[in-house]
Amino acid sequence: MSGDGKPGLSYKARRRWSLVILLVGLPLYIVAVVTVLNLLDRPPIWLELLVYVGLGILWALPFRFVFRGVGQADPDDKDK
Repeated sequence: MSGDGKPGLSYKARRRWSLVILLVGLPLYIVAVVTVLNLLDRPPIWLELLVYVGLGILWALPFRFVFRGVGQADPDDKDK
């Protein structure tokens, strides 16, 4: 449980995981998507753009709970 009594990751754990996801996971995802599209012999530009936009949104959906509130001040910090 986190400090507020809710189950889940603490604020600091969510910040660390968000960095890992953005610095490691996102570049790997981009490389995978570009590789797959290149193997498909580059579809028309409008379809390629649509795929990139759709997959650009889709990758973040499973990680919403990790990124939620990360940019805010630490709610468990008693000094502020």
